[in-house]
Amino acid sequence: MPSVNTLFWDNGGVILTNGWDRDSRRKAVEKFRLDWAEFEDRHELMLNAFEEGRLSLDDYLKRTVFYRERTFTQEQFKEFMFAQSQPFPESLEYLGRLARTRRYVMAALNNESLEINEYRVRKFQLRDYFEAFFSSCYLGVRKPDREIYHTALKITQCAPYESVLIDDRGLNLECASEAGIQTVQFRNVEQLRVDLAKLGVTADDR
Repeated sequence: MPSVNTLFWDNGGVILTNGWDRDSRRKAVEKFRLDWAEFEDRHELMLNAFEEGRLSLDDYLKRTVFYRERTFTQEQFKEFMFAQSQPFPESLEYLGRLARTRRYVMAALNNESLEINEYRVRKFQLRDYFEAFFSSCYLGVRKPDREIYHTALKITQCAPYESVLIDDRGLNLECASEAGIQTVQFRNVEQLRVDLAKLGVTADDR
């Protein structure tokens, strides 16, 4: 079988914290004294459009938070949202080592809203690691929809069996596997290193 030449990487939960997950939203509810049930209901209704790039951050906040007068500003809420993104240093170090071998096409394959995604790309200098960003906000489709995997393969011109998706969520991996992509579920960096080595992917000098 041909060797692996393309690595698709989830971002949140693998190399960074999640951008705007349930834990982050609960913290926001507590900090800004929102009603959890009301906020979460509105969030769920807006989520697909938000992460598929059809709804701006300002419009998302208008629908989920600022549909009534608040004692805080949109800018204060945005600052809090962006601050939820933090790096996983060990993951980024290993990612960088793999990128520097120049043996693999390195690409992000992640679900994220436009403004948060671009903040994370800038803040954590992800262009230093990835050659392409197959983010839901650019492609208009989210994992685990099979179309996002097929689109990434078409654009990279990579055969499925020559690629690997690294993700922390089982359903995303399950659907990628059905598209023929090899998969590794991320738990920690050492486990990832071992599992990738089994597929012939290493950061070692050859």
